[in-house]
Amino acid sequence: MAVVRLETVDHQENGFVSSEPAFARLLPQIDGSVLPFLGGFGKYQKQLIVLTWIPALFIGFSQFSDYFLLAQPNNTCVYPAVNKGNWTGSSLSLNVTTGTTPAPFTQGNDTKSDTNNTQCMCKEWIFEMETGLIQNVVTKWNLVCDSAWKVHIAKFSLVVGSIFGYLVMGVLADWFGRHPVLIVSVLFMLVFGLTVAFSVNVTMFSTLRFFEGFCLAGITLSLYVLRIELCLPGWRFSMTMVANFVLLGGQLLMPGLAALCRDWQVLQALIICPFILMLSYVWVFPESLRWLLSTQHYCRSKGLMQQIAKKNQVDTALDTSGILSELERELQKKPKKTCIVKLAGTRNLWKNIVVLCVNSLTGYGIHHCFARSMMDPEANDPTMFHSFYADYFTMAGIAVASCMALCPAVGYMGRRGGLLMFMIITALASLLQLGLLNLIGKYSLHHDTVLRDTLNKKFSVAFSIIGMFSSHAVSNLSIFFCAEITPTVIRGGGLGLVLASAGFGMLTAPIMELHNQKGYFLHHVIFACCTLICIICILLLPESRHQALPESIADGESYTRQPLLPPKKPGEQHLLLTKSETRDYSRVQDTPVHQAATGAAAAASAAEVEVSENSTANGVRSS
Repeated sequence: MAVVRLETVDHQENGFVSSEPAFARLLPQIDGSVLPFLGGFGKYQKQLIVLTWIPALFIGFSQFSDYFLLAQPNNTCVYPAVNKGNWTGSSLSLNVTTGTTPAPFTQGNDTKSDTNNTQCMCKEWIFEMETGLIQNVVTKWNLVCDSAWKVHIAKFSLVVGSIFGYLVMGVLADWFGRHPVLIVSVLFMLVFGLTVAFSVNVTMFSTLRFFEGFCLAGITLSLYVLRIELCLPGWRFSMTMVANFVLLGGQLLMPGLAALCRDWQVLQALIICPFILMLSYVWVFPESLRWLLSTQHYCRSKGLMQQIAKKNQVDTALDTSGILSELERELQKKPKKTCIVKLAGTRNLWKNIVVLCVNSLTGYGIHHCFARSMMDPEANDPTMFHSFYADYFTMAGIAVASCMALCPAVGYMGRRGGLLMFMIITALASLLQLGLLNLIGKYSLHHDTVLRDTLNKKFSVAFSIIGMFSSHAVSNLSIFFCAEITPTVIRGGGLGLVLASAGFGMLTAPIMELHNQKGYFLHHVIFACCTLICIICILLLPESRHQALPESIADGESYTRQPLLPPKKPGEQHLLLTKSETRDYSRVQDTPVHQAATGAAAAASAAEVEVSENSTANGVRSS
């Protein structure tokens, strides 16, 4: 049964605002009136949802391509550029993936630096790849030793481009629509992505990867918003999770593609070419009906509604609710645009988005801390993760398990409860890893250092897996939560802010690698403190499960905080209800101003009655 909210007209009376119900507008109630009138979540909407899933596979290829294009190989110097007397053979195997030698030195800093520089002086290298490729960007331009920092800059470029893309494309999606942003992003993705494969140096590669990340962000954001706006409340989360699983499928298929291509240029071209299929979306995929109605593009909405009704085999002639009649009355209105900067003038909405931005940043940032602890390159335990494929598939498996656990958790506890639970798990895993392991090292097993170190490593790996599992869930749920509580008129900009925050969290990984993991412990401590702050802030968020998407900023403001636990009694009222439910003017008549105004109005009414009676009596006498 559709729920229709009554529009109210505010009148100023003696310093008080009284709300009087006007006619019930149906067009703003898209989830409650418009979509059910057009067949609900019908066959046509399901076909469009499938069309948003297919590109998620291509997006997964692009997002995880850095693991192969920029993977560090094992290096062997076959032609040193130093005096041959300093070398014991015709070739020397060196592990110089980060520009430092693996073996510890007992000499002073100057001696260590000189030895490191000597071992990096080589004219010709032999590279051994573990990713299935024969050649990648590192081996093509010898990005080792003094040039190793260029690899991290290349990793920066894709993520930084994505951050700018989320911010810019989100605003453009609110101004010009989701469909134009999607098509323009696909066109430029093809141009820049294919040009990357023909880069002549690492500078050109990094620059083009920036623009590739920018366009990839536009595709990701527009598809995410289109998918959310197509669904009714009961379908939103499940449809989004299917897209996440498809994206993870792209991550799992990447090693096979790399082994098939063997060369990084062929792999890059193979990753980008499937986006050509999305050019058909110019004709196949329509603009978001929800965005058209919310921004008053009623002329375009009329044609799209007729198309949806025809595809869903709905007879619009039986317009008992009067939706089409109301649409005809509104055709003369001009479209309006809303910018994300109006978020600053809100009371609740900006707080909700800021909280979700911090959650997204913390989730992605601390995820790298756990991954680094689990795959510690300084550990010498052969049972640990020291293979490229072991590392890669372990991370992919944890991500799949996290998404699988997210579905029942959110279904049972809701968005806010699920986010709170996974953030608590993340905080516990981080604090236990930082604190408990230090206690094990200081106060236990002094007589058996081998057993102590073994326990320390095992606990570290266990907490890291748990932390990666929960932080991945926090990141995904924060993004989805933001898409639900942000109004349609600024949904692109709000979602862009949260996705950009996630990008800043991803940047922590190449930043730490660029500094050779210096300050890693402090990095982990800072994010662990952020998890505690996030736990408190999550309690301030509303619950959006089974709720209609807000269309205007006023609707977004009405999403206010509610208790986590249900009422103990069926008729018990909450103290924290929505804005419409807390509006109570029952005691306005008790105020002195209202009493004076009521008395004056009563006296005026009595005077009018008396004058009317006198005039009537005079008329009778004269007759």
